[in-house]
Amino acid sequence: MRLLRRGLDQTAALWPEVETGFAYLKRVAHLLSNPEGLTGPGLRRRFRRLIGQMKAATQRAQRRGQAKLARALGHFTKVAGSYEAGLFHCYEVAGLERTNNALEQLFGSHRYHERRANGRKRGSPTTAVRGAVRLVAASATRLGTVGGEELAPEDVREWQGQRARLQQQRDARTLQRRFRHDPQAYLRELEARFNQSRLPS
Repeated sequence: MRLLRRGLDQTAALWPEVETGFAYLKRVAHLLSNPEGLTGPGLRRRFRRLIGQMKAATQRAQRRGQAKLARALGHFTKVAGSYEAGLFHCYEVAGLERTNNALEQLFGSHRYHERRANGRKRGSPTTAVRGAVRLVAASATRLGTVGGEELAPEDVREWQGQRARLQQQRDARTLQRRFRHDPQAYLRELEARFNQSRLPS
């Protein structure tokens, strides 16, 4: 007991910063648990307001010389800003997993079933290229039967744009494979093309 009391006495100066930091984290966790059932935009507004308060607290901590608290809050607000774009979809799309762990389980399940279906020990490399479509399709078919009328694109231009993006990714991956297979031949071909483009037409 005496050892514990001595440890608490020696670290007493650190506790106010820890308590302040954890109080903000608890507020963020409570907000994202969404007990009021807010929609994505409403929750995003409250989240931004809370992050603004945390930024103000970071500046106050710097002025008071609470360097560790300022560093922790500053790091949190920076990371929160980078994640904000994808943080609120789960409040707008029914059935979308809310946590990274749940999403990783979903992707892991997809890899497992894909390996069982094709006999490979490793996941298919096309998942990296066409994952934006394949993972969504695989997840949707688990929820229920998809009819032909649901497969027709609502916006043909959007569908064509998506296909063009996927084709670009596929072409880039093909070039990477060609380079890995024979780097010298690939570089010679590039050099020849470059020299040809410089010739007067």
